[in-house]
Amino acid sequence: MKRMHIHLRVADLTHNIRFYSALFAAEPTVIKDDYAKWMLEDPRINFAISTRATETGLDHLGFQVDSAEELAEMQARLAAADLPIESQEGTACCYARSDKHWSIDPQGVAWESYHTLDSIPTFNEAGDVVAEGSACCAPATPVAVPVTISIKPKAATSCGPNNSSQGSSCC
Repeated sequence: MKRMHIHLRVADLTHNIRFYSALFAAEPTVIKDDYAKWMLEDPRINFAISTRATETGLDHLGFQVDSAEELAEMQARLAAADLPIESQEGTACCYARSDKHWSIDPQGVAWESYHTLDSIPTFNEAGDVVAEGSACCAPATPVAVPVTISIKPKAATSCGPNNSSQGSSCC
C-alpha cells in the first residue's frame, strides 16, 4: 500500500512540531535536532519537516511504498510521464536507507518514489550528497524538464483563514 509523502523545509523546528502535532492530533514518530516525521494513518501520509535547507517551503512530494514490486510500479508510472528519472539504490537520506526513483514535474517540483530498507542514525551517511539548497536528498544533478504547458492563474477567490467563500470549494 502506498503512503503519500510530503517534505517541508522549515525555519523553526520546535514551533512547527507544535503546529503540526496540533493539526494532525498526533506527535511525531521521529524527532531529531533538525528533522521530524509523522507517519499518519488518517490520511495515510508520511509528513516530514527539516531545517537543513537555506530556504523554507516545499522540498518535495512523493510516495513511500511497502515493497520492491510497488517501487517498480512507481518507476513505470514515472517512465510513462516521459520525464527524466534518476534512480538510487540503497541510498542514505533523511535518517533512512532506501531504494528510490526521482523525477521533476513540469513545474519543477521534485517527486520521489521510494522503498525504505532500514533506518540509519544520521541524516546522511558519509559519501551521500544532499542537493544544494535542499533539505533532503533530491536528485544530485538537476533534471532538465521541458515545460510546454502554460498555466494561467484563476481569478482571485476569497479563500483563506479569515475569509469564507459560500457555495464554492476552496483549495
